[in-house]
Amino acid sequence: MNEMKKIAEIMAPAGNFESLEVAIQAGADSVYFGVTQLNMRAGSSSASFALKDIEKIVERCKKAKVKTYIAVNTLLYDHDMEVAKKIINSAKEFGVDAVIAFDFAVLQYAQEISMPAHISVQFSVSNYEALKFFAPLTNRVVLARELTLEQIKAIHEKIQEEQLMGNEGRLMEIEAFAHGALCVAQSGRCYMSLFTDNASANRGVCRQNCRAQYKVTDVETGKELVIDNHYVMSASDICTIDFLDKLIDAGVSVLKIEGRGRSPEYVSIVVSTYKKALKDIEKGNYTQEKIENYYKDLKKVFNRGLSRGNYYLGQELGSYSGSYGSQAQESKEYIGEVTNYFGKIYIAEMRMDSGTLACDDEIYVIGETTGILRIKIQELRIDNGEKRNSVEKGGLISFPSKEKLRRKDRVYKIVLANREK
Repeated sequence: MNEMKKIAEIMAPAGNFESLEVAIQAGADSVYFGVTQLNMRAGSSSASFALKDIEKIVERCKKAKVKTYIAVNTLLYDHDMEVAKKIINSAKEFGVDAVIAFDFAVLQYAQEISMPAHISVQFSVSNYEALKFFAPLTNRVVLARELTLEQIKAIHEKIQEEQLMGNEGRLMEIEAFAHGALCVAQSGRCYMSLFTDNASANRGVCRQNCRAQYKVTDVETGKELVIDNHYVMSASDICTIDFLDKLIDAGVSVLKIEGRGRSPEYVSIVVSTYKKALKDIEKGNYTQEKIENYYKDLKKVFNRGLSRGNYYLGQELGSYSGSYGSQAQESKEYIGEVTNYFGKIYIAEMRMDSGTLACDDEIYVIGETTGILRIKIQELRIDNGEKRNSVEKGGLISFPSKEKLRRKDRVYKIVLANREK
C-alpha cells in the first residue's frame, strides 16, 4: 500500500541530545540545532551543541531518516568569520542538509562551498520580489512572522505562476513558524536587551527582559501606573493548531516549531500534537473536537499563553502573557536517577534523590538515548523488596516498566499546576 503524500514537513528544535532523541521519537521530519556561539540560542548553555557533536547528530538523524539543519543565524563581525567557516565546513563534511543563515557572509560562503542554505526569519522576507532576490542563493525562505495568510498565499501563487526555482533546481519552498515564542520586535530583531544589558538578541544572548512586568511613572508627580495588561511586551506564544489546514493551503510546506531552549517534554508534546493534526488533515478528520483536544495537550507544557491567530489571521497582536513565566498546566520535579533496568522482568531501579513518589503518580524518564517516556507508577518497592504505597528520598526503589530505561536516565514526577483548564 502506498504511503500518503506528506503535505508538510515538521521541523523540530533540538537544544541537546535528549531533545534530539525526543524529536525523532515524536515524528519530526527534520530538526534544527546550533553549535558554539554563532546561533540565536548561544546564550543558553542547554540549547547549543559543541562542534564535535555534529557528526553524531547527523548519524542519528540519518538513521531515522530525519533531515538536519544547522543555525548560523546571528549577525557576524569580521572576527567571527573564521569560526563561522569552521562550522559550515564541518556541517558540509558530515552531511548536514542545510545551514540556516542571517548574514550575507554566511550565504556567500555556503554558496562558495556548495552548501545548501536557508534564509532565516530575521531577514524579514515579506514579498515576492525579495524571494526572487534570494532564489539564486537558496531553495527555502522562512517568511517574516508578521505576514497574514493572504499575503503568504499571494507569494506562493506567484512562485507557482512564475515557476520560481531556487538554487537547487526546485520550486522555492516557504517555511513558517507554526508554534512557539513570539517576539514583539520585527521578526525577532530586537535591541532592548542590547540597550539595557549590552547583550544583543541578534548575537544570540537576549536577556528576554521584555518578558518582565513594568510600570509607568509620571516624572512630574511621581505617580506610578502598572499597565492593565501586566506584561505588555511579552507576547503569547504562536499557536496555529486550529487553522493548520489554512496555513498549508496558503502554501507553507515547512512548519517550524520554536523552542531550542525548552524542555524535552515540550518538544515531545508539541511535535507529536502537530504531527497528529497533519495526519487528521490528510485523512479529512480535522474536526473542532480534535482541535480542542490538541489545545489541551499543548497547554500541558511550557507556554506563555497560546494565541489563536495573531498576525496570520490579520488580527492585532493583542494577545499578551498574563504572567512572567510558563502557563503550563503540568510541571516536573526532579526526584532521582535510574541505576539499573532488568529487561527480563521489566523492572526499573532508581535512586531517590529528592521529593516523594506514590503509586498512581506519573513520571517522566528522560535520557540522551531513551528520549522521553511517560510512565504511571503501578507498584513501588524499596530495596529490600517490600511493597510501599509511597516512598521518600533516600535509598533505592524499584517499579515496573515495559519500556526499556537506561542507567543515568533522569526521573521527574509530573505535577499538575494549579490553573484553570
